[in-house]
Amino acid sequence: MRLIKENISSPLGQAVLKGYVLDNYDNVDPDRKRPAIIICPGGGFDHLSPREGEPVAVRMLSHGFQAFILEYSLDPARFPVAVSELAAAVKYLRQHAQSLHIASDAIWVAGMSAGGHVAASLGVYWHNPLLNDLGFDPQQIQPNGLLLGYPVITSGQFAHRYSINSLLGDDSNNPQALKSVSLEEQVSKFTPPTFLWSTADDQSVPCENAILFANAMKAHHRPFQLHVFPSGRHGSSLGTAETALPDGKYRAASIVSWPEMFTDWAQNIGHTFLNFHQQSK
Repeated sequence: MRLIKENISSPLGQAVLKGYVLDNYDNVDPDRKRPAIIICPGGGFDHLSPREGEPVAVRMLSHGFQAFILEYSLDPARFPVAVSELAAAVKYLRQHAQSLHIASDAIWVAGMSAGGHVAASLGVYWHNPLLNDLGFDPQQIQPNGLLLGYPVITSGQFAHRYSINSLLGDDSNNPQALKSVSLEEQVSKFTPPTFLWSTADDQSVPCENAILFANAMKAHHRPFQLHVFPSGRHGSSLGTAETALPDGKYRAASIVSWPEMFTDWAQNIGHTFLNFHQQSK
C-alpha cells in the first residue's frame, strides 16, 4: 500500500488530498483497476473532523476502494470554493487513474455532515456553469456516485443554520444564494446514484435533510438508497469504538452496518460500476 499526499488547486482555492492506494501484484492481478472514493469530512465548515476522515477511508480500503481524504477549504472560504476543490480532486484521480490503479468510471465522492454538502454539491453541479465556467470539463469532474452520511443538504426549514451561515457568509440572507446551496432543489437527471444515511434522533442535522435529497432523486427517477437508522448522535461516523471518544460518546450500535450496506449497493446498482473483484480487460 502507498500513502500519497497531493496539493490540489482549483481556480478558487487550494486543498490537500491524502490517499491510501493498494498496489497490484504481478502474480495476482497486475492490471487490476479498483473503484475510488474521495471522503470529505464534516465539521460545520469551520474545522474538519478527524473521526470522519481516516477511519472511514481505512474502512473503504478494506472494501476494495482506493480511498482518499480531501482537506477542503473552510470558513472564511465561501461556496463554491470547497466544491471546486473536490472537482479538481476528481479530475486529478482521472488523470492519474493508471498509476493509482483506479477505474476511471467508478469514482465516488463521499461526505458526512458539512462534508456531505460538499460531496452532494459536486453531484448536482458537475455539469453546471457554476463549475464549467471555471474551466472544468464536465467529463473530467463527474462523480460516478455519491455517499452521504447525515448530510447537510437544505437551507430551508430543516437547515443546519451554522453550516449554511459559514458556507455563505454575508450572503446568508440572500434568497438566490440560499437556493443555490439548498441541494434538494438542484437534483436533476444528471445527479449520480446516491447512497444516503442518517439517524432519526439526529439533533443537529435533522434526517429530513437526507430525506429531502432522496425525495428529489425519486422525483427525477435517479437511483438511490436511503437508510434512516433509529438512533445515533450526529457525528457518529462509523459508530464503532474506533471513531468514539474514550467515554463512549459517538458509539452507535444501530449504524455500524452502513459501510457494508453501501458496498453491497454500490456493487449492484448497474453498468456504471465495475465488479470490485473482476479482472480488468
